[in-house]
This record gives sequence, structure tokens and C-alpha cells, in this order.
Amino acid sequence: MITPTVGFIVYGVHKDGLKDPMGQPFIDAKLVTASKSALRKAGMNLVEHKLVIATKEESRVALKRMKDDDRIDAVVLFSGTWVWSAHLIAAIRDFAMSGKSVILWTHPGSQGWRPVGGLVMHGALKEVGIPHRFVYGEASDPAEVAKIASYCQAAHLRNSLNLSTIGTFGGRGMGQTCGVADPSQWMKVFGIDIDSRDTTELIRTADKITEREIKALEPRIRKLFGKMPPRDVVNDKSIKLYLAIRKLVRKNNWDFYTIQSFPGLGDDYCASCFTQSMMLEDRVGTSTLGDFNTAMSVLLLNKLSKEPVYYGDMQHLDKKKREVKIIGDGAVPPSLASKLGPAGFAEHGIPTEGEAGGLSVELVCKVGEGVLARFGRTDGQFEMVITRASVFEPPKATLPKRRLECNIPFWPHGFVTVHADPDALVEGWNNEYAVLGYGEHLYAALVDFCQQTGVKAILP
Repeated sequence: MITPTVGFIVYGVHKDGLKDPMGQPFIDAKLVTASKSALRKAGMNLVEHKLVIATKEESRVALKRMKDDDRIDAVVLFSGTWVWSAHLIAAIRDFAMSGKSVILWTHPGSQGWRPVGGLVMHGALKEVGIPHRFVYGEASDPAEVAKIASYCQAAHLRNSLNLSTIGTFGGRGMGQTCGVADPSQWMKVFGIDIDSRDTTELIRTADKITEREIKALEPRIRKLFGKMPPRDVVNDKSIKLYLAIRKLVRKNNWDFYTIQSFPGLGDDYCASCFTQSMMLEDRVGTSTLGDFNTAMSVLLLNKLSKEPVYYGDMQHLDKKKREVKIIGDGAVPPSLASKLGPAGFAEHGIPTEGEAGGLSVELVCKVGEGVLARFGRTDGQFEMVITRASVFEPPKATLPKRRLECNIPFWPHGFVTVHADPDALVEGWNNEYAVLGYGEHLYAALVDFCQQTGVKAILP
């Protein structure tokens, strides 16, 4: 889970202990301290600027410091009292041109004239056209602080994509039209480079994996599954493929990747289900079928969530119950197993989608609150469908029947209630894949990410 680093600057003309006509300091130091504490409790690292800014020079120095600090994702400008907006606006504009985000925070209260300082700066930034979030709320109100936190998380997401690289093994899988990417568009909008490879080096690397390397992995597999899979040629290839991909992702300095899986690798070497399960467990953004859009979805949710991310087919939607079944073809992080039973081993099991076979993972996803989402495009325009979701476990007595509904009971299942209008959800959805992330805070952060990047948010 990400921890944004945020600059914190207090501004106001009446500073340095200057008191109002009733003898109270205009700037409430205790309130400033409480506000900083609230941001830290909400999961942010703060870089504080000690001087309250009011003049053009003070503003220039403070915001240049924040602009030049590569750790900082955003700056919170806290209204201490009223201010001359003309003294701050140029420095804020210069800061915002770096791509970092701006939040104006005004704590309610008549004493100190904080709302005046907040509103004059809000109006100034609107007049000039500087994107920002304006929060008028108390530090003691979690909902108001969450507005700042989600915007800062989104800023971190946006900044982390810049200068990153997605790698791809092979080309388009299963003829998917809705997973392809335009390298120029990804670079223009997000600053992401696309680096492609065929699978020859991957297979060569897998073939060179030693018995010693497999033995070194055994304790982790036993911890996740309770046992090792039977040692045979197909299962060994599945383990070797995971170790090979892990090596090549590190060697190539890829931040995330996608893999064609089949046709090709799944026929010539083995299916990638176990590999993808373990890479998801490693918290690496990834997808199968050369689906760049699902890989982006996984990356974003991974960065936001404390839990690994699961992607699979939105295999069925019961409109009356608003129930979605997410069934992936053998790829799922094993640590997401529910109380109904631990993660287990299975076979890929579909000869028309990978004749070589391969090890896969079976489980039912654990209970939790989160989101279903998928990044994609409509007519070349980036969009993200996002809905809140509740993961549930069917009664144990009914589970075998529920898993047989798709006639592939040994693939991983996620049973989800979506908090959305089913018809709007289906209309807005842009692929067969649904990406499941755990954490109620993901929804607001993804919406804010869309706002900051110009991606259209579809909220059914």
C-alpha cells in the first residue's frame, strides 16, 4: 500500500504571532498541529515548511523546495488566515507545472478568518486554471481528511507512472481487441514506455532454472499452499516459468508486465497460471493475454491496497442480486483464500487454450470490502469503470453446487456483490476481465486518479 509524501505549507498575512483585536493570535498553532497529525494518521508522510508564507519571495522559496524534492507527490496549502492571492499564485503555478498536485485546505471557524484566506486562493486558482482540490472541513472529521488522503494517493499513483516501463512477453492473446495499447498514447498521457519481447529468452531462462533454485522456493510454496505440488515435468515447468519471469522482470527493470500466454507459450512450454498467481502474490502488476489495460488496473489497485489483487473473467452477473462471479483461469494470489479452505493446486484444464498444460491455483476469495475496476478505452479515449464491491463466501453446504455452475469448478472463484446499477455496469464495462481490489479507500483514490489524469471515470 502506498504512502504519499506531501508538503505542508501554512499561509497567511497575519502571522509571526500577530494578534487580532481581541488579543488572540490570528493563526491557531494548536489547530495547525492537529491538522498535521490528522494527515499523518490518514497515511501520509509530511514534509513541513516551518515558515508561514505571505510574500512573493516566501512563496517562491517554499514551493520551489517542494517542487525540487522528488519524494513529494503533492502540497497541502493550509489557510492560516487571509492572504493576498497575488503573492502566492505565481509560485503555485510554477509548482503545479511540475506535475505535482495542489490541495487547498481550509479549516472552518470564524476566528482567524481562515475561510477568507481559503476562498480567495480557491478563486485565484480557478481563475488561472490551476487544477487543485479545495477542502473545507475539520481535522477531526475523517470524511473531510479522507478527501485530502485520496487526492494525495491519486497524485502518488500518477507520479509513479511517469518514467515507468511495462514489459510484454509475446503479442496479443486470444485475439483480444480490448486489451491492446498504443505506445505513443501511453507515453503522452502517463509517461509509460512499452518494452516488448518474444518468449524465446523466457523459455531459455526457464530451462536453465536449477534444482537448487526450485528447492529454495519450496518453503514459500509450502507456506502459501500447505504442501508442494507433485514433482512432474509439467509442474516443474510451471515453477521454472515463475522463477524465469521473476528474473527477467528484474533484469529488464520493468515496473509491471503482461504476457500473451496462449497461443504460443501455453502450447510450447506450459500455461502461465501458476506464474501469474505467484507474481500477483509478489505484488507485481501483471495480466495475461497481452492485456495492457488489465495490467494497468492491477498495478493501480496493487499500489493502493494492503492485499494482493485478483483479476478474472466477469463470468456471470445476476442482475436481481447484483451478484458477480469472478472466475479466473487458474491465476489468483493464494493468500486471498477464504475460510472455506486454503489455496490448492489444480490443472489449467483447457486443451484448446494451452495444450502443454500447467499448474494452476484453486480457491474461493475471502470476505472483504473493495472495488471492481478496469482501465480501458472507448474509441481511443481512456476510461476506468469503478464500482464498490463486497466479497462474500457462499454457505459451505452450497459451495460445490455454486462452483459447478460454470462447469470448471477447479478454477478460482470470487463471489461479489456490486454496489452499482447492473444495467449501467454491463453497459459501461469494457472487457471480460474484472479486477478485484480489497480496501474501501480504493474507490475514492481511483476516481481522483481519473480526475488528475484526464481518464474518464465511469461510476455505474
